[in-house]
Amino acid sequence: LPHQDNLITTLPAKLINGGVAGLVGVTCVFPIDLAKTRLQNQQGIQVYKGMLDCLAKTVRSEGAAVNLTLVTPEKAIKLAANDVFRQKLSKDAVIINLIPSLVLAGCGAGTCQVVVTTPMEMLKIQLQDAGRLGELFTGCCSGAGSIAGGPPPPARSAPPQRPSATGITVELLKTRGLAGLYRGAGATLMRDVPFSMIYFPLFANLNALGRDSADGQAAVQAQAPFWQSFVAGCSAGSVAAVAVTPLDVIKTRLQTLQKGEGEDTYRGIIDCTRRIMTREGPSAFLKGATCRALVIAPLFGIAQGVYFLGVGETVLGLLG
Repeated sequence: LPHQDNLITTLPAKLINGGVAGLVGVTCVFPIDLAKTRLQNQQGIQVYKGMLDCLAKTVRSEGAAVNLTLVTPEKAIKLAANDVFRQKLSKDAVIINLIPSLVLAGCGAGTCQVVVTTPMEMLKIQLQDAGRLGELFTGCCSGAGSIAGGPPPPARSAPPQRPSATGITVELLKTRGLAGLYRGAGATLMRDVPFSMIYFPLFANLNALGRDSADGQAAVQAQAPFWQSFVAGCSAGSVAAVAVTPLDVIKTRLQTLQKGEGEDTYRGIIDCTRRIMTREGPSAFLKGATCRALVIAPLFGIAQGVYFLGVGETVLGLLG
């Protein structure tokens, strides 16, 4: 990553790079992220048969505005924090590309981003899952989508109302205070820290492939071609995404406020893990894994591309 390895790059430039990367990336992958949330929240009644079926039944992209608005600071913090931590671990103005240093920097980045990630995920999940609950109600009323071998669940008197980001925020602040927006913070931290600890070291090593030389330091400082940074970001992102999918399923379930008929509510991470294992089996922890890989891979490929192009540095140069 050329700009990561250059200590002259300023923090504002890093924040701009991360923000632009998140904004562009999430615009491209939002529909798949929407499918991921709905698939992970399916417990008994199977409204969707898979990712393609979910996308086919989805007409509107609920939660897009929240995701587009809050992913900008979230990605800015994540990518910039990783840079800062790597620089703090540097020696003689050269960032050490050793695995322990990269893992530690990734851990710091994952911890910092939770400040923005948790409320973003809280709002996004409610808005994205509203469509699934609507489909669930429709299925119950028509007698479709019942659990195999059993009678259809009783229909509700009225379909669930579609929430708004403002409505959810106001209600949570009114009833639970600021802590309401940070429901599931522990689960978010449990997912994001391991993700960053896997992603950043893996990306750094993939990005350095083919640049080995007698002088290891020169190989680290050499600039990889654009396509290599993009592919390294996609590859590292997909591996890290699949690796932490079980933690993402737990986080999604804990942060979902409105449940369908017969769906479990959970008292915490341990209770959620136990109930999912007991009622749905181990395979439930991989729900949405394909969607998650398809979301994260291009998202981080684009992020590394933005860093490669030096968008932040260019913007600051024009303003200066």
